[in-house]
Amino acid sequence: MINLRNEKKPIKAFVAYNKSDNIRIASSSGGIFTLLAEQTIRAGGIVFGAKFDEHWNVQHSYTEEIEDLSLFRGSKYVQSSVKNSYQKVKQFLTENRLVLFSGTPCQVNGLKKYLQKDYRNLITIDFICHGVPSPGVWRNYLKQIALIRAKKSSEPIFIQSINFRDKPEGWKKFHISFFFAPQDPIRKSQTYLFSLPFHDNAYMNLFLNDIILRPSCYTCKSKGGRSGSDLTIADCWGIKLLAPEMDDDKGISLVMINTALGNKMMNGIEEIIKKQIDTNDAITSNKSWKQTASPHELRTLFFRKYQTKEDITGYTQYLLNPPIFIRVARKICRICGIKQMPI
Repeated sequence: MINLRNEKKPIKAFVAYNKSDNIRIASSSGGIFTLLAEQTIRAGGIVFGAKFDEHWNVQHSYTEEIEDLSLFRGSKYVQSSVKNSYQKVKQFLTENRLVLFSGTPCQVNGLKKYLQKDYRNLITIDFICHGVPSPGVWRNYLKQIALIRAKKSSEPIFIQSINFRDKPEGWKKFHISFFFAPQDPIRKSQTYLFSLPFHDNAYMNLFLNDIILRPSCYTCKSKGGRSGSDLTIADCWGIKLLAPEMDDDKGISLVMINTALGNKMMNGIEEIIKKQIDTNDAITSNKSWKQTASPHELRTLFFRKYQTKEDITGYTQYLLNPPIFIRVARKICRICGIKQMPI
């Protein structure tokens, strides 16, 4: 695990959430991105963010319409393809349009390097990033989920929507949910649900155990405020210590103000409940702000099996919860410094 030196600490930090319960429930945490994006669009600006394409891959795109912000709302635990977004950002900036760009710290860092100069009409937002999973693993998993649901249905169906941070049991016990609908146009109003708590979902277990992150995530150079973003947003998992009176389990955001422009943006929001907290407390409550993930000892083994196109869900369960003799063998390998983990 890497602790970055020369971190650029935020100038302010807040615990905050959107006053709209509807937006908040539909968001990953407190719905702050939506407020910032709405402010930008009302000022005549353009918002860039990550959304699903028609095949449920994740890509960056932009909008000038508040109605389209729902497409960018919510976490998507897959690497987003920026495609030509950097070029589009530069085009709008040179046309003196206000632009808000949101993405991972490395994507914001990449945009800054691409532009090679500062623009007064550019606002950048990143988030505290655990790391991004492989798009290939996501596509494989998606096929398996569709196959599982199709076997349970008596008619052809398609994926209607995906929510990585569904909150049927609240913010802390979020689910990853897949909504399916019949291909028959007459019956499309009917939906089928495949939903599991994050700790029971194979894909989320692979992600949270640092098994399927991109190799670059293990040596990230954009953490610790080094992306150059104006604002950083995240889940406020330390809410019970930082502001227990605000914890209603609907979702709370941690907002770090990194620049004067970010401070101006935050001050311009009206539909918000917020409480300023100590910046050191904000950093301490979310270690991923500066610490990179470490490759899991089973990562190589997983990808070796993954390449054989085996069932990800079944194999993940076996990988993380193996029989006792496999667990003992792995412990012996750790003690002896053997890197090759037994299956």
